[in-house]
Amino acid sequence: MKKLIFLALLLLNLTIVAQTYPSSQEDGKYYTVNGYKLWVVSFGKGDPLFFIAGGPGGTHYGLRSFDSLSTTNTLVYYDGLGRGKSDTAKNVSEYSLSRDIEDLEGLRKAMGFEKINILGHSYGGLVAQGYAIKYPAQTKHLILANSFHSFVMWQANDDNSNHEIKTNYPEVWSELMKARDAGAISSDQIHQDIYGKVPYGFLYAYNPDNFKSRGRKPYPNAFNARLYYQMVGKDGDFIVGSDIGNFDFRKQLKDLRMPILIIGGRYDRVAVPSQMIKYREYCPQAEFKMFEKSGHNPQVEEPAEEFKLIRLFLGH
Repeated sequence: MKKLIFLALLLLNLTIVAQTYPSSQEDGKYYTVNGYKLWVVSFGKGDPLFFIAGGPGGTHYGLRSFDSLSTTNTLVYYDGLGRGKSDTAKNVSEYSLSRDIEDLEGLRKAMGFEKINILGHSYGGLVAQGYAIKYPAQTKHLILANSFHSFVMWQANDDNSNHEIKTNYPEVWSELMKARDAGAISSDQIHQDIYGKVPYGFLYAYNPDNFKSRGRKPYPNAFNARLYYQMVGKDGDFIVGSDIGNFDFRKQLKDLRMPILIIGGRYDRVAVPSQMIKYREYCPQAEFKMFEKSGHNPQVEEPAEEFKLIRLFLGH
C-alpha cells in the first residue's frame, strides 16, 4: 500500500512539474525594437505564435491562460511599448496603432523568424489585422479573438457598455452623470474610479466566478491609463477619438489570403456579438466561431474547446 501511495504521489508531482511554465516577471528577455526595449517571454516547441494583448495599455500577463498551447507551438508573449516591463515612451504621443504594428514587425526580425502566426486579443486584434494587411508575406496564420473591425464597432462597445451600466447599475450611472455634469471626462481619475465600481465580470464574463483571483502576483505597470486615453481619445469611454476613432479594416479584410480564425463570445458586452458577426461579411474567407458560454475571454471560460480549435486551425 505504501508503495502505491508513493507512486501516486510521484505521478502527481510529475504532473504538477509538467504543468509549470516560465515566469512572466523573471523568465524573459529584452529585445531592442525601434529604439526601445521590449520584454519578451517565449517557450514551447513548433511554429511561433505571437500574442498581442488588449487595452490598449494591457500586458501579456493577462494572456497567460494560453500557456498550454506551448505543446504544439513556440509561444511568444511580449509587453508592448509603455506596458508591463517594457520601456515607457519618452512622449505620450509616441503611442499609436501604427507604432504597435511596426514594433511587432521589428520584434519578428529581432527574434529571427521568417513568418509568424499571430493571435490578437481585443485591442491586440487591431494590431494583428493592421500587421496582416501591411505584412501579409510574414503572416502565416491570423487569429482575431474578441476583437474589433472598425471604429464603428468600438463605438458600439462604448454605447453598449454605457447602456448596460445605466440599466443595471443606476446608482453608479447617477454618480457618473454628476461627475460629467461637473466637467469630468473619461481620462479624469474620478471618471475612471466611478467606472471601477462596476464588477469586471458584469461586462466581460459569462460566469463572473471564472475570474476570481487565482493568487497571481501583481504584475508591474499592468495597465497604462495614459497610453489608453492617448489612443482612444480623452473622452474615449463615450466618444472614441484619436487612433481608435479612425481605424477601419472592413474594406481590406476580404483581400487577406492567409488562413484566418475569428473568435467571439456570446456574452461579450464589449466586442458585442451584433458587431462581431459582421466579420462574416467583411472577412467571408475566415473561419468563424462564437463561443456560447463565454464573454470577452473564451480562453478562460471555455479553454478546452478554444484550444482544440486553435490547434486544428494552426495545423492546417
